[in-house]
Amino acid sequence: MQKVRLGLIGYGKMGSGHAALILDGKIPRLALAAVATRSPAHRPSLSGVKFFTEPVALLKSGLVDAVLIATPHPSHAPLALAALKAGLHVLLEKPIAVHKAEAVRLIAAAKRRPQQVFGAVFNQRTNPYYRKIRELVRGGSLGAVRRINWTITNWFRSEAYYRSSAWRATWAGEGGGLLLNQCPHHLDLLQWMTGMPARVRAHCHFGRYHDIEVEDDVSAYLEYKDGAHAVFIASTGEAPGTNRLEIAADGGRIVYEHDVLQLTRNTTPASVFCRTSREFFLTPGTTEEKIAGLGQGGQHSDVLANFTVAILDGVPLIAPAVEGIHSLELANAMLLSAWTGQTVELPLNAALYEKWLKRKIAAGRKTGR
Repeated sequence: MQKVRLGLIGYGKMGSGHAALILDGKIPRLALAAVATRSPAHRPSLSGVKFFTEPVALLKSGLVDAVLIATPHPSHAPLALAALKAGLHVLLEKPIAVHKAEAVRLIAAAKRRPQQVFGAVFNQRTNPYYRKIRELVRGGSLGAVRRINWTITNWFRSEAYYRSSAWRATWAGEGGGLLLNQCPHHLDLLQWMTGMPARVRAHCHFGRYHDIEVEDDVSAYLEYKDGAHAVFIASTGEAPGTNRLEIAADGGRIVYEHDVLQLTRNTTPASVFCRTSREFFLTPGTTEEKIAGLGQGGQHSDVLANFTVAILDGVPLIAPAVEGIHSLELANAMLLSAWTGQTVELPLNAALYEKWLKRKIAAGRKTGR
């Protein structure tokens, strides 16, 4: 195989964006061979591209080696499973499923087919700032992490946004709101950089700022097995918003905001200084380093290119889809905590969450607003 023939399932905002990158020749050795979309309005005339109205027809066509799935959330896992069973490589938009139990079933199917590449579109992993933070934290150069604060309230969305599609902001159409739509990238980054917590306590506000049934404002407290803790705050109703990540460790502090990474190192680890200093109010000496100008990385282009060379050359994936269960589990745990008013232990009880979600779907809006 000299070139990967890609089938695109879903031709909305995300799907058409992926298609444009391929058709503009920005992804070497990747060709758009087919598109499946049920909307006549989403069927532009593309030379050499076969259009289907049903995804199953595309999967059985023999025209593609791989598929990229960019459809509404509830169809992600069923379509990915069907594509894997058809023997195709799969690249799946986030989230990989709407609840953990569904993700477990999908991952089990993928593990039975190790020869097929199964990736997820977690494009923020290509951002050099987050890659640097992961290196610092995972590499241990700052010592043990003590506290994490991430405020991400620059997700502002208008009522017009939520009214643009009937599936948006409904339990049946999305499986959630802010946590399933806007936050999967940052929940993925959080666990990718700092690992998974042991328990979660969250407060979610449902329709606080918008006429929607799902969450649009979240404040969560995460506890880790080693004693570290994190506060995660997100909203689609605040303006102006904030995106600030702060990680306090024994050996210093990381602050990332406005595309500047401020790294402060303690000349003596805080724990050592605390035990050995005879001064009442003195703090450890510090050194400062500012990292800026790194850009945002290749984002979707890098993910598509990486998926291609993973198929053709066996290169490791930037974001294996099996890792997508972690961000999903965090989102599910936050919602379950809010619904029950209790702290949720991880690993999440997937069956319990699925029951709660089914109740919400049954009681929710059936066809949007």
